[in-house]
Amino acid sequence: MKNKEVVKLLQEIGQLLELKGENPFRVRSYEKAAQNIAALTEPIEKFVSNDKLKTIPGVGEGIAKKIKEYLETGKLKYFDELKKVFPEGLLEILSVPGIGPKTAKTLYDELKIKSLAQLEKAAKEHRLSKLHRLGEKTEENILRGIQMVRKGGERILLSSALFLAKPIIKELEKCPDVKDINLAGSIRRKKETIKDIDILCTAKKSDVVMDKFVNLPQVKEILAQGETKSSIILDEDIQVDLRVIKPESYGAALMYFTGSKDHNIALRELARKKGYKINEYGLFKLGKRSGRVSPRGKGAGSAKPVRETRVAGGSEEGVYKKLGLQYIPPEIREASGEIEMASRNKIPRLIAQSDIKGDLHVHSRYSDGAGKLTEIAEKEKSMGLEWVGICDHSQSLRVAGGLRPNVVYEKIEEIKKINKKNKNFKVLCGMEVDILSDGSLDYDDELLSQLDLVIAAIHTGFKQSEEQLTERIISAMENKYVHMIAHPQGRLLGKREPYALNMEKVLKTAQKTQTFLEINAYPERLDLYDIYCRKAKERGILMGIGTDAHTLNQTENLCLGVAVARRGWLERRDVLNTISYNELIKTLGRKKRNVC
Repeated sequence: MKNKEVVKLLQEIGQLLELKGENPFRVRSYEKAAQNIAALTEPIEKFVSNDKLKTIPGVGEGIAKKIKEYLETGKLKYFDELKKVFPEGLLEILSVPGIGPKTAKTLYDELKIKSLAQLEKAAKEHRLSKLHRLGEKTEENILRGIQMVRKGGERILLSSALFLAKPIIKELEKCPDVKDINLAGSIRRKKETIKDIDILCTAKKSDVVMDKFVNLPQVKEILAQGETKSSIILDEDIQVDLRVIKPESYGAALMYFTGSKDHNIALRELARKKGYKINEYGLFKLGKRSGRVSPRGKGAGSAKPVRETRVAGGSEEGVYKKLGLQYIPPEIREASGEIEMASRNKIPRLIAQSDIKGDLHVHSRYSDGAGKLTEIAEKEKSMGLEWVGICDHSQSLRVAGGLRPNVVYEKIEEIKKINKKNKNFKVLCGMEVDILSDGSLDYDDELLSQLDLVIAAIHTGFKQSEEQLTERIISAMENKYVHMIAHPQGRLLGKREPYALNMEKVLKTAQKTQTFLEINAYPERLDLYDIYCRKAKERGILMGIGTDAHTLNQTENLCLGVAVARRGWLERRDVLNTISYNELIKTLGRKKRNVC
């Protein structure tokens, strides 16, 4: 599957065109095509063989031809010619957060910087701060950005890891010898980024399973093949480890290899205090030593082996129960108080995918989305949902097709017609309204008052001070028509650190104004952080999950938002997406009544 390669190719073409000073809309066309291909759930090769490339939103005749040429020949003449215009290392420099084409060109023109190593050296020697419009703070940000690029190269997004892991699990499940099979490690705990993929299973004949595993079509390299463990490298350069476990140890092994390390350490200490030993093979009751024997027949001697009796291990539930603990979901096994809570039977029933009734944040063709309003409604309905909030960009964000006020009113009328025709599914007319640099909103209150849902967001001015950025968000929350703050911390995993915010002030104001905070389920965001979800819950702040989908397929990322919510210890009652349309409308109306 070459999806990742094609996405990277289109992104780099867009960067080079921007560096060249091409029309912004042409640059955006490559970015949008890359974004939509990244969201595909099928191999891009399938679209080529079926002559369906142009059915992918954002892929026109020209881009389709380039994709086909690259997949058929392994290279693209247009891209090769484009690269010749610039020094070889500029693309690498452009991958650093905060460095755009203009800055990259300035760095090359003024300091002849054309590689990441040269950039790092210049920043450490404080040569960047001497350039026009660059200062010491920019140097510090660039050095942090370089570390992010290097660190990001070692890990992949949770969504990408799940995308790669699911077909492997599906294939192994077809093997008649496989009984139990599950993901383990950080991917099972739903961490935002993943280093490698761990899979555990039980099987009657491990050699048959291992042989099937190492011969999967997506295997690039076999690192090791053994009776109980094999390791492969996928075409996407991600390592996958498969372990075949004995049934009596499967639960204990699943706990051990799921982690986290700190959670396992805490479990071992608890087991020790209760007279047990726990490892990947099971939970064992320790018997008394029967005496000490000296190897030479005298002296202190050495202890006889302690008798160990297995008391649990076949299931995770059995191990936790024997330790006197309530079952602990994988997402919260981070040594953050879960063991103490489990000992008191206080682990909450975490929100589940089956609780979700709607999606609060989807973009349509009105701005930079790929779907019509009716198409989005049909897609969400097909997923078993009852409602969707379609929130397009506001007028200031022109690069994303932000809507002028008159177009917003057109959208309102179209949604009224859709809702009139549909009794079993409802569309909320929403907007993702920009919070401008001075804290004001992109539309006046008259327009905002006509909307079902207003989510406010920062898309520009990330380099403002912590005080300025915090005040912008607080100002938005104090507007009685703003229901929710979108992607509150503004991070892009592996690309951009969260912007500086005083989160205590943000949470305090959200509580005071009854403003909701979004869990943005877009794979590169997963924002709000799980730790702040938990803090919001403690303050009684409701959270809302939005996919921020720009294509129909991206609406399926709701599961990522649920994962973040679970990591934040959220229950059904803590999340807006679990209530009916009528309840939601009532809940959204509370702020207008309570904030003046």
